Amino acid sequence: MLIAGFPAGAWGTNCYLVAPAAGEECVIIDPGHQAAQGVEDAVAKHRLKPVAVVLTHGHIDHVASVVPVCGAHDVPAWIHPEDRFMMSDPERALGRSIGRQLMGELTVGEPDDVKELSDGSVLELAGMEFSVAHAPGHTKGSVTFRMPEQADVPPVFFSGDLLFAGSIGRTDLPGGDHAEILQSLARVCLPLEDSTVVLSGHGPQTTIGRERATNPFLREVAAGLGDGFSAAPRRGM
Repeated sequence: MLIAGFPAGAWGTNCYLVAPAAGEECVIIDPGHQAAQGVEDAVAKHRLKPVAVVLTHGHIDHVASVVPVCGAHDVPAWIHPEDRFMMSDPERALGRSIGRQLMGELTVGEPDDVKELSDGSVLELAGMEFSVAHAPGHTKGSVTFRMPEQADVPPVFFSGDLLFAGSIGRTDLPGGDHAEILQSLARVCLPLEDSTVVLSGHGPQTTIGRERATNPFLREVAAGLGDGFSAAPRRGM
């Protein structure tokens, strides 16, 4: 399996291109702010053919390049219905104080073909399977994507802004809910195998085992003491 990732834009949002191998079809995850050129560079370098864009949530730092990327390759974008409005109305998603700062530099809107994600569904794209889990808390429509273990490749978990190395996503923006993100961590992350590789929306990769042992939020959730716990800084828009 080939996973090509790079941090894009002002917020260093991780964009990923996933394919069975170089020279094959691929799926693009979270083409955010200023990600379009990085996508094209990775497509050319690895001789890939995009077939879909999938989105972990609707914040502008994860979706800002959806329209040009989908348009360039004539592919659909997949997003949870509760976050779909954010593609066209990022100011409503972020709050006026943040949203107004961005409107002058961004062109917002939906690509021509938008498909909606649902909890528990399995997307079969580019010869690969992506299991979808609805994981609200950072936003109402946040989702994660899990790929099963393959040959010598451990399971891969695209966590968006639910889980980071050492932290979790912020919950102080419209639609965020601290209690809800703790519930999502317990329901979505804790059952995963320790060997699962976590590729998040910001920052370095990690594993579920490492986070289970060291992430203060995941440790407290695992211990059943998560209510109100907020000792570590949180990241993401």
